[in-house]
Amino acid sequence: MNSTCTEEQHDVDHYLFPIVYIFVIVISVPANIGSLCVSFLQAKKANELGIYLFSLSLSDLLYSLTLPLWVNYTWNKDNWTFSSALCKGSAFFMYLNFYSSTGFLTCIAVDRYLAVVYPLKFLLLRTRKFAFVVSLSIWVMESIFNSVILWEDETSTEYCNDQKSFTLCYDKYPLEKWQINLNLFRMCTGYAAPLVIILICNQKVYKAVQHNQATENTEKIRIIKLLISITLTFVLCFTPFHVMLLIRCILERDVNLDDHKSGKQTYAMYRITVALTSLNCVADPLLYCFVTETGRSDMRNILKFCTGKCNKSQRKRILSVSTRDTIELDVLE
Repeated sequence: MNSTCTEEQHDVDHYLFPIVYIFVIVISVPANIGSLCVSFLQAKKANELGIYLFSLSLSDLLYSLTLPLWVNYTWNKDNWTFSSALCKGSAFFMYLNFYSSTGFLTCIAVDRYLAVVYPLKFLLLRTRKFAFVVSLSIWVMESIFNSVILWEDETSTEYCNDQKSFTLCYDKYPLEKWQINLNLFRMCTGYAAPLVIILICNQKVYKAVQHNQATENTEKIRIIKLLISITLTFVLCFTPFHVMLLIRCILERDVNLDDHKSGKQTYAMYRITVALTSLNCVADPLLYCFVTETGRSDMRNILKFCTGKCNKSQRKRILSVSTRDTIELDVLE
């Protein structure tokens, strides 16, 4: 198989990616477990937002749990030492996370838009039942769309100039025809459309907060900073990857394997953006569950419950809270 293989490329992967992935594992696994607990309590408060947050945290956690395999892969200079089935499963959960995350983030943005801009309308769209149906639909659709990964052979052998072989997992050069078509579909439905919706919703919430006279200026500033952070996180984590993926789809549709210098450079940059997307697993729980007063309060209650620092009546209250947050102008709470 012709390839873009060079020793320098594998050296970059060897040093950069394990550091990024280990950082994500150390932070995101406990953070997303805590986020699952916080969002579960939010859902018990009849807060539909908790359903979306729970799904988002679960998606991030599942991907984070596969990262040790990618650490091993990149530490061995892009040499997959596990079974082909594990390669398929790891790639499946990676792309499932990418596009289920964008779906759940879009749901959260729309939910906050309706809560802030139309607090007394569209109440049927802001129920736990509706949120559960939407979340389940996203899980099912993304599982179906990405199931093609499970049926294709995702490992291939690459030979470098010194004839040293590497067993690649999923990322082949050039992209196969089915990968190009699937990627273009993903970019439109799983990235471009969610990005537009999130930008519009956050801009509408920003204007509503700015013009609300009942909200103090300090609170407005806090909410606006949070909106900007959420938007930038989405853009920075997912945009570089999709830009490079689009470039690859264009360049590799009719690639000339005898002259792949530009392809080699594009492929190396693409691999870096793949690693950057994993940072989303760290940002999501921090932005959506631990920066709000409600989220921090729930986390403190959970820690008290787990460490036995609350009595029996307090434990029962923590696990059976049924009050509903009615704050309309707080973006997340």
